[in-house]
Amino acid sequence: MPLVQPLPADSNPEVAEMAKFFNETLGFCPNSVLTMMRRPAIAKAFIGLNMAVMENHGRVTSAFKRLIAYVSSNVTGCRYCQAHTIRAAERYGAEQEQMDNVWDYKTHPSFSDAERAALDLTVAASNIPNDVDQALIDEMNKHWDEGEIVEIMGVIALFGYLNRWNDSMGTTMESGAIESGEKLLSNTDWEVGKHQ
Repeated sequence: MPLVQPLPADSNPEVAEMAKFFNETLGFCPNSVLTMMRRPAIAKAFIGLNMAVMENHGRVTSAFKRLIAYVSSNVTGCRYCQAHTIRAAERYGAEQEQMDNVWDYKTHPSFSDAERAALDLTVAASNIPNDVDQALIDEMNKHWDEGEIVEIMGVIALFGYLNRWNDSMGTTMESGAIESGEKLLSNTDWEVGKHQ
């Protein structure tokens, strides 16, 4: 049972209009946003931040941002966000080979050295306590410019918020997310868990 029930999607027309963004990303408005609608200012701020963070500025592609989000969500253990992020990665054209081998990113040939550094940062920054050190900072600066690093950290930080929100709320998982989790994460220990 979720801590707070989501509201109907049409309960706040202004937020509902902004939330159409998720129809492209996921194919539906997530229950997390429908829960945030109980305080429309939070829902609007979150949607605006999500749109800004996920905007594509170049080398940090939309698909790779979703893989970063998936890795971050996996490190923190949020099953809800794992299903959403892997679904979004697929919808944004992530390579199947990368999705299938994301946990072997350090050695798998489908990942570049720049992507390896970004995923190392994702794991380190998603850990509690934070595990980002000087060697990782140096590696990131070798492969990414400062704007790109801000984009990558924006994704990690956004999902730090979402992982805590959804795992603590026990947000009910939507059928589309369950379908993607079962299809795309069958080679992991993923399960719906408390998000039923």
